[in-house]
Amino acid sequence: MARLPGQKLKLLYIVRFLTENTDEEHPMSTAELIRRLEDVGIHSERKSIYDDMEKLCSFGYDIIQVHSRRGGGYYLASRDFELPELKLLVDAVQSSRFITTKKSRELIKKLESMAGKYDAGKLQRQVFVAGRIKTENESIYYNIDNIHRAIQENRMISFTYLDWNLAKQLAPRQGGEKRVSPWALIWREENYYLAAYDGIDKIIKHYRVDKMGNVMVLEESREGLEQFQDLDLTAYVNQTFGMFAGEEESVTLEFPNRLAGVVLDRFGRDVQLRSLPGDVFSIRARVAVSGQFFGWLAGIGSQARILGPESVKKAYRDWLSAILNDGAPTGAE
Repeated sequence: MARLPGQKLKLLYIVRFLTENTDEEHPMSTAELIRRLEDVGIHSERKSIYDDMEKLCSFGYDIIQVHSRRGGGYYLASRDFELPELKLLVDAVQSSRFITTKKSRELIKKLESMAGKYDAGKLQRQVFVAGRIKTENESIYYNIDNIHRAIQENRMISFTYLDWNLAKQLAPRQGGEKRVSPWALIWREENYYLAAYDGIDKIIKHYRVDKMGNVMVLEESREGLEQFQDLDLTAYVNQTFGMFAGEEESVTLEFPNRLAGVVLDRFGRDVQLRSLPGDVFSIRARVAVSGQFFGWLAGIGSQARILGPESVKKAYRDWLSAILNDGAPTGAE
């Protein structure tokens, strides 16, 4: 007996219909499946649908048959991502600063397609994050892909570092042409950073990925393996405030006990908290002393104190005095 047209595609269409149109509350009847198959030019009979479902279940699809006086039918019981997982991913995409508005919509639409039409509406969520500003660098996704490829292939990259101008456009920074050896991507304070070895200055530096333009993978092998192996990346991120570099110092700080959570969020769970009289505690941490570090302390208020070294205490006082006197802060960049 000759095979009817479209039979090779039949199982694929059944999977599509069940994926896009069914869930526990919305099973698809055998009659509806037959009708949909007829619409795409595939003739089917009730008995063959039973056989098809057995084959799909044997292959691994979790298809449940519902028996009901009101009709019943089949639905796809489990998917690659459950609805709560998709909601979490949608929230992460929508609230992410480095993903553009256009790309956010595209990614969320793809995530919705994985949920089926009845749950897709539940993914059209609004996540409100105060002060959220999306990047406008649409090439960031290709840049990240090139950075990952360079790391995997042990190769250097070139790029142009960009800055915002008064026309609200990202424009090349003067002297912004870079050739570096990429070693790691860092997610910090809502931004993506590249940790890379600068062969000219012989140090590890970091760059905002959304401000990197025209990232190209070069033929040259990476440099800086020894320097990167010596780098404690977690400590580096914790001690670099706002990802602004500064002179690295071991600093002793004092805080009220109620700010223990703030300190642990900032410096990590490995930092030692030393209890002191008066409901306060101290820590000793390596930090990059910069205006951003002083700004973080000032934001906490007078209850955050620098206990030492004296040079950092003086730099903090000078920084605060310069602000009060409408001058440029000194002692840190």
